[in-house]
Amino acid sequence: MAVAVPSSNPSAMPSCVPSTSSPEPLLRNRKLRNFPPSFRQRNLNLTASSPSPFYRKSDVHESEFSKEENEKKRKEEVNRKIASKKAISVILRREASMAVIEKKRGKTNSKRLLPRSVLEALHDRISALRWESALQVFELLREQLWYRPNTGIYIKLIVMLGKCKQPERAHTLFQAMVDEGCVANHESYTALLSAYSRSGHFDEAFSLLDVMRNTDGCQPDIYTYSIFIKSCVHIFAFDKAQRLLSDMKNEGIKPNTITYNTLIDAYGKSRRFKEMESTLLDLLSDQDCKPDVWTMNATIRAFGGSGQIETMEKCYEKFQNSGISPDIKTFNILLDSYGKAKMYEKMSAVMEYMQKYYYSWTVVTYNVVIDAFGRAGDLQQMEYLFRLMKSDRIKPNCITLCSIVRAYGREENISKIKGVLRLIQNSDIMLDTIFFNCLMDAYAKAGCLTEMKELLDTMNGMGYKPDKITYTTIVKAYEKKGLGDRVKDLYGIIRKETQVEDSAS
Repeated sequence: MAVAVPSSNPSAMPSCVPSTSSPEPLLRNRKLRNFPPSFRQRNLNLTASSPSPFYRKSDVHESEFSKEENEKKRKEEVNRKIASKKAISVILRREASMAVIEKKRGKTNSKRLLPRSVLEALHDRISALRWESALQVFELLREQLWYRPNTGIYIKLIVMLGKCKQPERAHTLFQAMVDEGCVANHESYTALLSAYSRSGHFDEAFSLLDVMRNTDGCQPDIYTYSIFIKSCVHIFAFDKAQRLLSDMKNEGIKPNTITYNTLIDAYGKSRRFKEMESTLLDLLSDQDCKPDVWTMNATIRAFGGSGQIETMEKCYEKFQNSGISPDIKTFNILLDSYGKAKMYEKMSAVMEYMQKYYYSWTVVTYNVVIDAFGRAGDLQQMEYLFRLMKSDRIKPNCITLCSIVRAYGREENISKIKGVLRLIQNSDIMLDTIFFNCLMDAYAKAGCLTEMKELLDTMNGMGYKPDKITYTTIVKAYEKKGLGDRVKDLYGIIRKETQVEDSAS
């Protein structure tokens, strides 16, 4: 893969299209060296009826067969969801009001739901990390006449609560599992330990680790330690991670590739390159462990994210020469690194390689490329890629919207931002405070104080808590207009938020 394409002017985004009102025709007629021809062909496929030259004649029949199979699977999925309507309706009513269930459906009916329906509803909520709804469905599950306590379900719920930083509820669920007669095994202890450590409750986590050591059949293993170490380094508590590594050594437990990769990734994200390289050397010298694609991705992400492009490319070549093949995450990292370094010709080379060897774009790939064009101010290309993303049936997420809003904010294009808000109203995209902060910053750059005030009310009404960045953006916008006296009450909130952050760190 020829990634290191020489760039004649890496500091500026080459003009992608001549001036016109419609981006699609321009993409068809474009003949530029900095954008992969294969990607131009991909654009042609959306507007022309002729088949792509990448397809063989025999592929047409295979494509039709694939469509029939996909249509069959889609119908089966629809039928399965329809069959679950009874259970879902009970669950939704339970979430709204227990009284409604008892009145309209009766206690007997709500206890005779199909096992598959309730379990699928529970699985969907666990996968989406909707912990409150998941616990309500679990309570409904426990009321069923066919219910039998199952350790596996409890473990999945405890892991979910850990990811949602609900350690107290995870502990309550663990006790309920024991009270129902389920045996607390190594896996359930590890899940509870993960819930404690993810939330920063390290005293409870270390105490539980001691309990595991003294419980027959529940001694911590490399899996337990790797999860614990990952939680420590996630908040850059490297001293605790080193303590766990020492405990592993004393107990005769050797680190595996996952353990090394966790440390390499954490050291790289915290820009501690000396420790990262030392850990990488330890991995390479360990005869029982071999570096893998995760090792490569963590290493090139560290160097690429810090702007050390030449070092990133050398590491990439060395990993490839050692027999490690890149995956889609590798290419996303390369695209992101080149995009932030404004090396757009090298971005083009990566995209061309992905198209040549049939690497399907993911939501991360689209987010990276959309953000790159947005940063470069090429809004036509950004908007076209966003439409292409939707045509590929890849659902945009909050990161996608943040990149688009930032791009419009730089241009102070409020009408386009309002179009994004209309899109959100007609979708189920999960938002967060970061998105609202991007939106607030865009309004601030355009001097839209009324919209900023309305947005703050919207955040509070939707349950999104404004943070220090939100309030600071509002204050600076008002001060810029000479109206700082109107937001004096926010100064106290900013000082309070700063004190909370300092005490937490």
